[in-house]
Amino acid sequence: MKRVLLSLSASFLLVAGAAAQNNILESLKRDVPGQGKVVIHQDPRIAALVKAETPPLDPEGRKVIKSAGYRVQVYAGNNTRQAKNEAYAVASQIKDHFPDLAVYTSFNPPRWLCRAGDFRSIEEADAMMRKLRATGVFKEVSIVREQINLYL
Repeated sequence: MKRVLLSLSASFLLVAGAAAQNNILESLKRDVPGQGKVVIHQDPRIAALVKAETPPLDPEGRKVIKSAGYRVQVYAGNNTRQAKNEAYAVASQIKDHFPDLAVYTSFNPPRWLCRAGDFRSIEEADAMMRKLRATGVFKEVSIVREQINLYL
């Protein structure tokens, strides 16, 4: 039992010291004099999953992670070509008024949607919804719960 506790505490110490490294498993396997040696027996698929922890990059080269949050829905149409054109036109208008705001236009059957922003709290989304309404251009805006992008 003492061996298990010692090996667990040694592995925790190694993990804490290796937090800055990319691959935790490799840092655990490292042989450091006076700290013992950790041997890991695992399926190679687990190692592949651990290596995949690095967040993906967006088209602009920023690291992005997905999280639960809120967006402001500015347009919801039907599944026609006209609705698609209107959704993209609304997205363009949003970019004209708020150039730094992320805009997402998508087809979620059976309708075209245009949503704006990546907000972690409903208060942030509400503040942006009020700004969008204040322009006088966007009348039917609402807050929706959705998976958002967080940039690191």
